[in-house]
Formats: sequence, structure tokens, C-alpha cells
Amino acid sequence: MSHHADLTSVDDALTHLLAQATPLAQIETVALTGALGRILAEDITVPLDVPPADNSAVDGYALRFEDLTPGATIPVSERIPAGHAPQPLTPGTAARIFTGSEVPAGADLVVMQERVEVAPDGIRISGEHTPGQNIRRRGQDLAKGGLALARGARLRPQELGLLASIGIAEVPVLRRFRVAVLTTGDELVDPGQPLAAGQIYNSNRFTLLGLLERAGCEVVLCENLRDERSATIETLHSAADVADLVITSGGVSVGEEDHVRAVLESQGKLSLWRLAIKPGKPLAFGHLGKTPVIGLPGNPAAVLVTFLVVALPFIRRCQGQDGRSPQGQRLAAAFAIDKPSIRREFVRARKEIVDGEARVTAYPNQSSGMLSSACWADGLAIIPEHAVVSPGDTITYYSFNDLMG
Repeated sequence: MSHHADLTSVDDALTHLLAQATPLAQIETVALTGALGRILAEDITVPLDVPPADNSAVDGYALRFEDLTPGATIPVSERIPAGHAPQPLTPGTAARIFTGSEVPAGADLVVMQERVEVAPDGIRISGEHTPGQNIRRRGQDLAKGGLALARGARLRPQELGLLASIGIAEVPVLRRFRVAVLTTGDELVDPGQPLAAGQIYNSNRFTLLGLLERAGCEVVLCENLRDERSATIETLHSAADVADLVITSGGVSVGEEDHVRAVLESQGKLSLWRLAIKPGKPLAFGHLGKTPVIGLPGNPAAVLVTFLVVALPFIRRCQGQDGRSPQGQRLAAAFAIDKPSIRREFVRARKEIVDGEARVTAYPNQSSGMLSSACWADGLAIIPEHAVVSPGDTITYYSFNDLMG
């Protein structure tokens, strides 16, 4: 792919990056307690029916439908607490049963206790009832031999609970994707240190660390690059030796102190530079040896946007997922864009209820240096290339939660 002065579209850039992504192959086994957020490496087959036997959905009484006579007294022959194996039901009787308790053989319905009058010699049942009511059938959640979870699933709390429900204590997962984070700039100072003239705090490091943790990655190196060519060469090679992916912020523009792009081009291979995206035009992609390098811009809001739009789909593909963007919502804009741009703009925005309808409102200042706009926002509104927007026009909106998965 050419990296001449022409801007590469967001779609073409994503196509290029996803084609370069190599899914992880190494598998490790972890306990459920440490599996949250991990990527399942193999299909999980259900080893037993869930539930393993018919059980009651309510507290009440189990009986045979044919023994249900309005106004008649039915003797209680058995009490079945949860966790106890029941005896077969004696015909003509009922069994006291509790939520989750196994239904005794012979019973074909459970009447909730609110519909039952307890008498000294038994129970009397009111209302109409049907066979099978209030019974959770064996295997209705998961049937033995079926697919519980497919390879490639990201394990959320609900997946962990499902795995526990079928007795699985350990799962095969892909090893964590290893990322090196390099922030550039002699002006950067770590939080907690005093600022000298011309210095600023390094916000990009912490934005990227949070994004990578949310994506389930392992950060194997995190350093600040000095604005010096020899230091850039040395640190980039060190990072490429230990990581599956190197992510840099800053140093990919055209300034005399922007060394990352030049080093990537001279020491490795630069296959993409300058995107038709706003914010974030100076974005680079290439390789040092076999290790991919994504050079993000240096402005804080541009780092967030380009990571979510470009870098994260690449990471997802390497983690064995498809890397496709979420669907997005089509909503009415509550703002205007008067000047069309050759770049696709990702506006920091949020969904609000305006006059009883869901609308997308935009932060007033969309400067790429303003991270406060992303804290105000709940997501990104998409303004296509060469488009203008008037209030009421329908646009696409992605929430940060959807983008981050």
C-alpha cells in the first residue's frame, strides 16, 4: 500500500490492517477465577444436562394432574428440600417442594403455595392448573452433548457462570496478546512529578494502558521515547523483540523531532501513513521484523479515537475475533457541521433525550488536544467524508461501551 501524500480512507486502512493481523495460536489453561475477559481457545461441549433433573420453579406442592380435584383434600406424603433426592410420589398425594428441588417421579405439575390452603389433614388447591406448570425440565437450559460456548468467545461474568453450571473449573484460552506502549516527547512528565517550563503530564500512557487492559491485553513494556533518533531506534527494536504489537503515540508527523515514522521506514517496513480521519490524520502502520507497529498521533483525543477505530479492531483480529466494528445506532443529530471535510470525522458526543426523543449532542470544542471532551462524551458520532450535518439529520453513533466491547 502506498504511503504517499494522498490520505488513506478509514475503510481501506482497516482492510489493510486486518489483512496483516495474525491470530494468536498459543493456548493456556486457566481457572475460572482468572478467566474473566479471556478469549476461549476451543469449543466447550456440555458434559451433562442443565438442569440435571426436572426441578421446581417455585415453592409449592408437586402432584399428579389426575389427582387434582377442586375442593378435595390431598394428603401430603413427602417433603423435598433443595439438594435432597426425592422418593417417587405416592399416587393420590402431594409432595411439599421448594424452588430448585428435584420433582419426584410421578408428579407432573407444581402448584405454587399461594394457590394452596393448608389443612390439618392435607392441602386444598384453588384455581385452574395445567400439566407441566412450574416445572423446569431436565436439559432445558443446556442439553448434554450440545455446544455450550464457541471458540473465540470473550468470557464475561455470564459465561463464567455458565461454565460453572456444567462443572467446568478450568478453561483453555488464548494467551494474552502482548503489547508494548511507547509514548514520545521530551516534554512529557509522569503524574506526581513537578512540571518545569515547557513540560506537560503524560496522559497518553494512561489512556492506552486503560484501553489495553479493557481489551484483555498484557502490556510487556511501557516507556517514554526521547526525541532522539538513536534512542528511538534502540527502544523500538527492544519493544519489537518482546511484544506481539508495538503501539506508539506521537512521533509520526512531519516535524524534525518526529522520529517514529522515519525509523519505521528506514529500519523496517512502513505500509500505511496518513489517514483520512479526524482527529488523527498522522497515523502510521508497518513492521519491525515480524512485529507490527501502530504509530498513533500524539494529541490525547486523537489517541483515544484512533485506538478505538483503527488499533482495537486489529487487536481483536489478533485475539481470534473478527475485528469488525459494532453496528452503531442511527439517531438524529442535535448539532450542525457546516463545513464538509475530506476526512471522516469522529465527533465526541453523547446520546440525550431532547423533546422526548433520543438525539446525539456534540461537545462544543472538538480539538484533538482536549481529552475533557471524551470524558463528557459517551461515544462517537460519525460524520462521513464530504458531508454536512443539520440538526435533525440522521447520523451513526457508537457508544464507547460498544466500541470497547
